[in-house]
Amino acid sequence: MNARNDLLWDTLELRHPLPTDGYALNQLVAASPPLDTNSVYCNLLQCQHFADTSVAALIKGELVGFISAYCPPNDSETLFVWQVVVSEALRGSGLGKRMLTWLIDQPGTEKAQRLTTSITPGNRASWSLFESFARDCGAIPVKSMLFDRHRHFAGEHDDEYLLQIAPLPNRPDKPINHHLDDLRAGLRFSNRRWLD
Repeated sequence: MNARNDLLWDTLELRHPLPTDGYALNQLVAASPPLDTNSVYCNLLQCQHFADTSVAALIKGELVGFISAYCPPNDSETLFVWQVVVSEALRGSGLGKRMLTWLIDQPGTEKAQRLTTSITPGNRASWSLFESFARDCGAIPVKSMLFDRHRHFAGEHDDEYLLQIAPLPNRPDKPINHHLDDLRAGLRFSNRRWLD
């Protein structure tokens, strides 16, 4: 790592979001196409209701990265990452992976055995981030169709693929077959499935 990156990481603060981060999050996402924007109200709720399972990255008080995530109500063993955003100036710096790594070590996510997210086929940055994260965890990434462009989006949005990563590090040891069975079970309703 070079001196510039060392200085950058020395000034980086990772913490759970506060409702006062909602507007800054809205502006950061709006400045980061092709990410889907939400209303400021939605972002305020993310920062309040999902604070324990999300992370805000700040440098000198400025929001430069954010991960919105939650555990689905019927599945406390899954952490679903809704959106990852990194300011343009810091893309490629490794901030996204730092935020993911920080997040899975927090008390609000300790029950999660697996991480899931949805990614469009052309979002190379997200595929790269999550595949690299899976490698670092020694985890098995599994992808399947989640929402079809024509069936679910009436042709107005790209396909969304579900990527599942398990096992997460620092969790109680379970045999790898347990994780494979869980991941495959999540694909039962998919028309296409494969292990990468």
